[in-house]
Amino acid sequence: MGSIKDKVAIVGMGCTRFGERWDVGHQELAIEAFSEAIQDAGIELKDIEAAWLGTQFTEVNQGVSGLSLSETLKLPFLPVTHVENMCATGSEALRGACYGVASGAYDIALALGVEKLKDIGYGGLPDLSVGGHAKRDALFGPNMTAPGAFAMMATRYFSRYGLSPEEGKLMLAKVSSKSHHNGVLCEKAHLRKEASIETIMKAPIVAWPLGLFDACGVSDGAAAAIVVRADMAKNFRPDPVYVKSLQIATSSGEELMYTDYDYTHVETTYRAALKAYEEAGIKNPRTEISMAEVHDCFSINEAVAMEDLQFSPRGRVREDIDAGRFNLDGEQPIQTDGGLKCFGHPIGATGLRMMYEEYKQLQGKCGVRQVKNPRFGLTHNLGGIPSRSVVSVCIVGI
Repeated sequence: MGSIKDKVAIVGMGCTRFGERWDVGHQELAIEAFSEAIQDAGIELKDIEAAWLGTQFTEVNQGVSGLSLSETLKLPFLPVTHVENMCATGSEALRGACYGVASGAYDIALALGVEKLKDIGYGGLPDLSVGGHAKRDALFGPNMTAPGAFAMMATRYFSRYGLSPEEGKLMLAKVSSKSHHNGVLCEKAHLRKEASIETIMKAPIVAWPLGLFDACGVSDGAAAAIVVRADMAKNFRPDPVYVKSLQIATSSGEELMYTDYDYTHVETTYRAALKAYEEAGIKNPRTEISMAEVHDCFSINEAVAMEDLQFSPRGRVREDIDAGRFNLDGEQPIQTDGGLKCFGHPIGATGLRMMYEEYKQLQGKCGVRQVKNPRFGLTHNLGGIPSRSVVSVCIVGI
């Protein structure tokens, strides 16, 4: 099997402030992220040869084609491809741009993800028929919600590994509290306020045992990346970030068909990670991956992802959480910018927002939240529910 390892590099990235951006539309968000990205790369609009747009829901249903990006950025009759892959949409846009460059078809490509969710009323338990797309049944089934699905994972995890309800809730509270601490330090995060473990434990329940602070919020945002051939990278900047692996795994249906699925892990995360590590040449993820941005749509998903990504042994993530392994000053910092917990989740932008953090960390440009001597960074997206999902795992390095 071929590999994309070290064939392409990211030489510029941009990211908007995430939040309730009532003052702008999706066009302005896209321009904001794009402008930072091309300035960071030291290129002009005319240098871009192709683009990939990741988006799902918008106030004008922009996710129909690449026209919304080409018209917004005034791209000069370039090939623009619209992609959508649930919560992995932003990472899918990056994958498209990277594959386009690695194939030799282009020297310089753009990946951009944008979403404007606040204007369309997308909430915690939304009507997913927005825009005429009957997505609720397609994604979750007629009687399932995302909070309900991940709550089932939490209770099953507690039961399988012998955690009392109080112990399980405490484990999850530490996950969210850590992310809130990191989000305070990130100027582009939506929610920038500490949340104590006590506050999280006492918060209103959404779907037991998940409370208000166990779920990520809804926000608006955009992020962009400029991708070039690896052998050109240092013509643009002295500190490019090289793509080591881009993998996506999608459920085959067996998790829902057979009774041997344990509901305490996400098989797609595990399978995507195995392929990503093989492609990147990672032998021991626990010691080699310096930091990661993972899909903490719910706190239980972050905890379980630590095991699926092989950062923690099966059933023992609580030990690592208690030891502070994933804290900003720990051995393997997770969500150094606050994650979805503090940025919210504008679906098309999230994967690229995660990569923006890894890119800046690898360049040593994250100030007070800077990880010491990072070598490899990982991003992880999960779209869907534990038993029916699409997952991306991307690895970058210097």
